[in-house]
Amino acid sequence: MGTSHILLLGILGLALLSSVICNQTSGPDDCCFVMYPRRMNKNFIQSYYMTDHRCPRLGAILVTKKSRHICVDPNLTWVVGIMKSLDESSF
Repeated sequence: MGTSHILLLGILGLALLSSVICNQTSGPDDCCFVMYPRRMNKNFIQSYYMTDHRCPRLGAILVTKKSRHICVDPNLTWVVGIMKSLDESSF
């Protein structure tokens, strides 16, 4: 009886350990699921960053001067213009 209890306790311990290890995955912090549909004035934008490559959709996150984060499609011409302007002004 004692051996079976120890074996059962060991199996339960391993199951608990594996569930804890699986829950500590590191995934992307910011992903865009909905893109802002309208054009924005570049004077309101302070900075931008791209979403992580592990996100389901490629996106650019524009950070406004009021610290709002807005997801936009990085392939749109007005977004490319804002990103280029910000990149040039940062040097």
